[in-house]
Amino acid sequence: MKKEHTKFKFEVSTTLVIALSFLLTILIGSLLLMLPISSANGTSTPFLTSLFTATTSVCVTGLVVENTFEYFSTFGHVIILTLIQIGGLGIITFSTSVMMLLHKKVSLKDRLLLQDAFNLSTMSGLVRFVKKVIFGTFLIESFGAFLYCFTFIPEFGLKRGLWISVFNSISAFCNAGIDIIGPSSLAPYITNINVNLTTMFLIFMGSLGFIVWFDIENVIKLIKKKTIHRNYFWKSLTLHTKIVLTTTFSLIVFGAIFIFALEYTNPETIGNLSFGEKILASFFESVTTRTAGFLTFSQKAMRDSTALICLILMFVGGSPVGTAGGVKTTTFALVIISALSAIRGEEHGIAFSRRLPTKTMRKALAVILISLSAAFIAIILLITFNGGDIVDIMFEVISAICTVGLTRDFTSTLNTFGKIIIIISMYLGRIGPISLALIFSSKESKYGLATYPKEDITVG
Repeated sequence: MKKEHTKFKFEVSTTLVIALSFLLTILIGSLLLMLPISSANGTSTPFLTSLFTATTSVCVTGLVVENTFEYFSTFGHVIILTLIQIGGLGIITFSTSVMMLLHKKVSLKDRLLLQDAFNLSTMSGLVRFVKKVIFGTFLIESFGAFLYCFTFIPEFGLKRGLWISVFNSISAFCNAGIDIIGPSSLAPYITNINVNLTTMFLIFMGSLGFIVWFDIENVIKLIKKKTIHRNYFWKSLTLHTKIVLTTTFSLIVFGAIFIFALEYTNPETIGNLSFGEKILASFFESVTTRTAGFLTFSQKAMRDSTALICLILMFVGGSPVGTAGGVKTTTFALVIISALSAIRGEEHGIAFSRRLPTKTMRKALAVILISLSAAFIAIILLITFNGGDIVDIMFEVISAICTVGLTRDFTSTLNTFGKIIIIISMYLGRIGPISLALIFSSKESKYGLATYPKEDITVG
């Protein structure tokens, strides 16, 4: 009994370490952004503005109360970009990578923290996994910056164009949605194929999840070694990867179809574009709502029906063990599978000829319920203390708690209480999925050995 108590105590401490590491990074970032050197006009930035900016950067959200390009200096931009990179990779991963660069030994405690941060079931090959994450991140961000250069260097010159390319690439991969181009985000590039496709690629790769990357890589290696035939590529992937890919592509395609249909005649969004440009803008909107936060047309100008579709896409978000937020694609898929299983009268959830554990299905339902509850409370508080249009408020809260960063021009209207509510929502959204996963997997119920009489109730 004493042993179990010790185990629980340590697991709670790792959860707190992860949560507090995010909080400490936000506070340090806030102090740095308050320095006169961080602002464009050389004056000290108010604490609440600095706190909001640091939180949105570390939590890779993208909501801003001051225009990043105009308000902050180059030094401030560097601080913001550093916070985005730390927040995207995770504080524990970032600190471990620094330790490895300094050739310091990664202790058992550090490995346990990494295991919890990535929500992995084993510590086997953990350091190698982190190295692959760092290398893969650097490779993709560098490739994205290279592609951006073809647009931004001719427009802004070598120095500024290269800086914008690097900043945008890291921000897009980390699903942050913060840019230093101007006040309109990527709206001036709504028809630019290079900017659109590069941004969508970076968002997609960041939100896919590192374990999906490496699973696909391993299967490709097996095919190259002729261990398996290329026709068995799909069958050789893990169930996790299959669910992530299926759910991700389904949401992107169906989201784009709905956005295209609902906004087709709206002159304030995509109505005045050519047919091909409308398709491009619709797919960009569908992808960016996966927690990225970039925009190519005004979210406020969207019809309310489109905004509700975007709310669903934002709430689901990206996939586990990646840079995206939301309740995650696997969580959403498990809830759908659970519902379909109940309709068909099946005792267990089945996906791709595999039976899903009941415990995992319950976790998914709990994550959805707790996330919805947190969002509902934040919406009520924002209506009470700030006020505003209900659709705009719902959009703002879901965007914050799912670390998306899109807004219907509502962030600039936040009062002091409103800013605090959104700051807390962004923070909970960033640590929430990690904390929930650790809480659910930390211990067995103290009633686990007891058997109770069964009694049914009426549902529906």
